[in-house]
Amino acid sequence: MNRRYTGRTFATEVGMVVVALVIAFPLYILVNLAFRDRSSQQSLLTPTSDPTWANFSTAWNDADLGKALLTSTFVTVVSVVIIVAVSALAAYVLARVTKRWSRLMFALFMVGLLLPFQLALLPLYSTIRDLGLIGSVWSLILFYSGLQVPFATFLYTGFLRALPLDYEEAAMLDGCSPLRAFTRVVFPLLRPITGTVIILNAVFVWNDFLTPLLYLSGSTTATMPLAISTFVAQYSSNYNVVFAGLLIGIIPVLVVYFAMQRSIIKGFSGGLKA
Repeated sequence: MNRRYTGRTFATEVGMVVVALVIAFPLYILVNLAFRDRSSQQSLLTPTSDPTWANFSTAWNDADLGKALLTSTFVTVVSVVIIVAVSALAAYVLARVTKRWSRLMFALFMVGLLLPFQLALLPLYSTIRDLGLIGSVWSLILFYSGLQVPFATFLYTGFLRALPLDYEEAAMLDGCSPLRAFTRVVFPLLRPITGTVIILNAVFVWNDFLTPLLYLSGSTTATMPLAISTFVAQYSSNYNVVFAGLLIGIIPVLVVYFAMQRSIIKGFSGGLKA
């Protein structure tokens, strides 16, 4: 079928190019300044004429980004594993049980989406302090797991309600218990939405600054955002090193995202096809 190239098509393409440039502009500034010496007098928009790796070595050594990278990785991985395990199991019960208490429990989970965590910021801090977890990475894991489970449960429940019962019923007829049917049959079918849950929560946990600032205060432990913030002071800030540190921190997230982007797209679309 022939399609004419119309003015509307041209306007759409121009609009898409403009949007792409707007999105790419901050990234260009970030990369440009990360490779530029602090003493350079070049304009922000001018490509760096004499790029240097010194900012990356300074960020890595002075902020101890190696340790911060391991801390962020540990917190993110453990938090996401807990979120996926708890949310998937909770959603399986909520989606398959049709009794009144199931609907009430689902409503309670949804309340967790409506209430901003800032309302409970001080009580949560007092609870973590009473548990003796201030300054420990386990305080972050506990916080992130509780905060993100309602949203992940919401995503899993919607996906499970669209999943046919035939697969698990066949497994139960073969002698599988409900838990075994879930782990062996149902959970593999949740791979698209699981990819979405993983990347959304991983990005949030990895980039969060406020929670580590509160719960790791007074300790030598720091996540990536917290470690990079040491280069920003009240009267003097080395933004070239800050941008270099940000690039180092972005790389792991980008690797995970590109590795799971197909699952993310399938999860958002709700499709089950390969």
